[in-house]
Amino acid sequence: MKRKIKQIIDSQDVMMGDHRIGQPLPVAQLEQISPFILLHHGAPKIYEPGMAAIEVAPHPHRGFEPVTFVFQGEVEHHDSRGNENVVKNGGVQWLTAGMGIIHAGGASKSFQETGGEFEMIQLWINLPKKLKMVQPNYQALERDDIPFYVDNNTRVNVISGEIKGLKGPINSLTDVLALTLEMKDNGKIVIDIPENRNILLYQLHGKTAINGQEIGDKKLIEFEKEGTEIQIKADKDTVILFLAGYPINEPMVQHGPFVMNNQTEILEAMRDYRLGKMGFLPA
Repeated sequence: MKRKIKQIIDSQDVMMGDHRIGQPLPVAQLEQISPFILLHHGAPKIYEPGMAAIEVAPHPHRGFEPVTFVFQGEVEHHDSRGNENVVKNGGVQWLTAGMGIIHAGGASKSFQETGGEFEMIQLWINLPKKLKMVQPNYQALERDDIPFYVDNNTRVNVISGEIKGLKGPINSLTDVLALTLEMKDNGKIVIDIPENRNILLYQLHGKTAINGQEIGDKKLIEFEKEGTEIQIKADKDTVILFLAGYPINEPMVQHGPFVMNNQTEILEAMRDYRLGKMGFLPA
């Protein structure tokens, strides 16, 4: 049985410092698709050598997982646990903030020196109460680290979770299925997801029919709960981020970079950050 489309959300422009990025989640008509609570899309942009690209100064997180998908360019990461890394085209950075971490990142220095095309997505994945205070962890993958299968002109990259016997190398604490789909013109794919999981599908660019409904660039799809089958047919080259996760049926309070269950825990996070309990990272 097909899972019906509930609504199609247009990505809305927001400012992140001096840079304009797309935000299809959250928006006025959709607060979250639990456990997925935020999606930012830095759409494709050409940067000339020496031109300032997206760069984020040191800032804290607690209670969730910020994940970066690199589609073009290079993304740098530094954090207060001593992790330093650069991930290139097709790679992923999966940060479990847990009890608290400070990180900084953005386009790498080498990319800003040489220039080129840059495109990325940052996704926030909520954690349930029992996992909000776990030890922070950083996982990084390059494109060659990610298993994939090809079916009907569609390459399916398996980042976390398991599908078609392929298991993604990212250890997701909440068993999130994270895929990127690279579809050629006339590509087709059918994905089955149990009804007890929520689905988030974001089409970065391209043109498809999803369960028979036409979808264009920069569209986020929310599905109904009933049904298991998602049918996708591409009418031109298309890139899709496909996510499935178990809903977290708990209260959620977000304040800036902290995502907790109540206001008291938010105040505790702010206090712990000021006291240096999340570590230190020079600007």
